Amino acid sequence: MRYHAPSREAVDPAVFGRLPLAAWHEYAALLEGAEWPSIELLNRRLPAGAAHRFVAQTPDLLADGLHYEQRIAEHGEIATREGNWHDLLNALVWLRYPTLKQVLNQRQMAEIACMGPKQRSRAQYAMTHFDEGGVIVEVRDPALLALWDAHDWYDLFWRHRQAWLDGSIRLELFGHALLEHALSPDKLLVGKALVFESTGDVDVDVGRVSVHCAEAILSGRLLHDPLELRPLPLSGIPGWHADNADEAFHRSTACYQPRRAGREYPPACSPSC
Repeated sequence: MRYHAPSREAVDPAVFGRLPLAAWHEYAALLEGAEWPSIELLNRRLPAGAAHRFVAQTPDLLADGLHYEQRIAEHGEIATREGNWHDLLNALVWLRYPTLKQVLNQRQMAEIACMGPKQRSRAQYAMTHFDEGGVIVEVRDPALLALWDAHDWYDLFWRHRQAWLDGSIRLELFGHALLEHALSPDKLLVGKALVFESTGDVDVDVGRVSVHCAEAILSGRLLHDPLELRPLPLSGIPGWHADNADEAFHRSTACYQPRRAGREYPPACSPSC
C-alpha cells in the first residue's frame, strides 16, 4: 500500500525529537514551521557556487520532456513539488549530502545513456532503492555483521543492544523516503543498507563514511543490483521506536523478517574499497 504522509498541521511535533528526524535538527526551521518553506528559501540554504538548485515542479517545467535525472545533469535543476513532504525531505538530503546525490545522478545518467529514458537496469533499481531508503552503516565488530546476515534480529538488536550505543555499529540515514515515513510514529522503518568496515577509530566522525560511499558508487564498485543492499530494521535500534526497550518487541515485531532461502549478502566494503 502506498504511503501517504500526514498533512503538515497533522504531524505530531514529538516526531522531530525522536530518531531519525532528531538527527536533522539543523533543518528544524524548514521541518517544524507552520508554513511550507518556499523554493527560494531552500535555495538560500545551498552553499555559494552550488552547481544545482531547486526549481518548482510545474506543468511548464515538465513540458521540457526531460527525465528527472537528465534535468539535474544538464541544467542543474532539481524538480521539487511545493508543499510536499517527500520532495522537501529529498531537498534536505541534497543539502546535507550533495556529493553523494550528484554521484547517484551521474551513475543514473550513465545507465540512461545505455538503457534509454523508458527502460531501467538492475543498477538503476539499486540506486533508486538506496536513494529512497538508503542507510550507510559502519561496523567495527564482524560478529555483528554475521548476526545481521543471518537475520538474527533478537541477538543483533537485543542481546547486542549496547553495540548500537557504544559505536560498535554506526549509521547515517540517507534515504528521504525513510525520513518521510518517520513522520508517522507508528511506522516500522526498514532501511536498505550499504555496509562498510570500521577503521576502529571511534573518534572520527562517521560522516566520513559517506565520502567513501560516494567514491565507491562513482567508481562503479557498488550499486549494480538491488540485492547488494541489506535490509536493516531501523525500528530495532535503541531510541528509534518507543517499544523496543521491551524484550518482547525483538521477538515478535513485524519488521523482523527471516532471511529468504539462498539469500546472500556481499562482504562489507573496506574504507579503501
